[in-house]
Amino acid sequence: MKSLTTSAHIEPDTRCRVTPFADRTNPFVSLRIEGDSIEIALLAAPGTSAALRTLAAAATDAAGVLDALTTPEATA
Repeated sequence: MKSLTTSAHIEPDTRCRVTPFADRTNPFVSLRIEGDSIEIALLAAPGTSAALRTLAAAATDAAGVLDALTTPEATA
């Protein structure tokens, strides 16, 4: 991954959009995470699907942890 550090707060109305670019010589997929004042675009080329799956799994894990942190039992 090329190096860039950024931070943004995910809000309840955060949107995600996937756009394929099926160019014959350089196909890729754009994954955009959009909010009211920020947009993050991740560009994924062939051979990077495993990295996208790892990102998706980490996001699912983070959501589970957040759910656990916000349940009444966790805050007692």
